[in-house]
Amino acid sequence: MKAVVQCGGRGTRLRPHTSILPKPLMPIGARPVLELVLKWLRRNGIGEVFVTTGYLGHLIRSVCGDGSQWNMQITYTQELEPLGTIGPLSLLREQLNEPFLVLNGDVLTDLNLNQLIHNHRKSDANITIGTSVRSTKMDFGVIDEIDGRVTGFREKPELTNLVSMGIYCMNPVVLERIPSGVPFGFDDLMFQMLEEEARVNVFKHTGLWLDIGRVEDFLKAQDIAWDEQSTAFATAAA
Repeated sequence: MKAVVQCGGRGTRLRPHTSILPKPLMPIGARPVLELVLKWLRRNGIGEVFVTTGYLGHLIRSVCGDGSQWNMQITYTQELEPLGTIGPLSLLREQLNEPFLVLNGDVLTDLNLNQLIHNHRKSDANITIGTSVRSTKMDFGVIDEIDGRVTGFREKPELTNLVSMGIYCMNPVVLERIPSGVPFGFDDLMFQMLEEEARVNVFKHTGLWLDIGRVEDFLKAQDIAWDEQSTAFATAAA
C-alpha cells in the first residue's frame, strides 16, 4: 500500500522553533520526527511514500532524499500556495489508484497499520479514520441552565472525546471530492461526506499516540526512547 505523508503545514503551535525548521524536522532526541515516521512506515511494510511539502519544503527534501537510506521510495509534491490539510492529495490523483494511507508528518504512535488496513479493506467505507480518546481539562467552571436558572455546576471538568489521530485509510474515489488548486481541509471533506450520508468508519486505537504539533506532546516525546528496540516501535511493527 502507498502512503501519503502530509508535511506542508507551518507548525504555528511550535513557534518560534518552526520559524527555522518545518514541523516534521523538529528533533525527537537526536532525530527528526519525520525520520521516525518513515522508519515506522517501512517496518509496517510500506515501501512507496509521497511526501507533500510547502513551507520550507526544500529542507525536508534535503534531509530525506529519495528514501533509499531507509529502503523506500519517496516522491515529493510542492504546494505553491497552502492547500489545507487534505487539498494536497489533489496533486496525486494519477498516482493513488488503489487504497492508500494518509498521515500527518508529525504523528508518533504504536498503531498497528496492518490492523487498520485490514479493517478498512473488509468494510464498505471509503475512509477509515484512526482515532484515539483524548481528555481535555476545562479552565473554567461550567454552568448548566434552563431559562436563566442554574441547574448544575461543574468546576473545571475534564471532557473526554474520540478524536482523529491524523491517520487515514482512503479509497481513490475520495479524490473526486477534493478540488484542485484551492485550500481544502479534512473538515471540509467530512462535512461533505456526512451531508451526503457517505459511509466513514473509525478504527479505535488505545495505545500510544502523540501529536508533535502540540507543545505538550512534543515535550512528552522527548522522554521516550524512539529507536528500533523501543516498546513503541516493537508494538507498531507486530
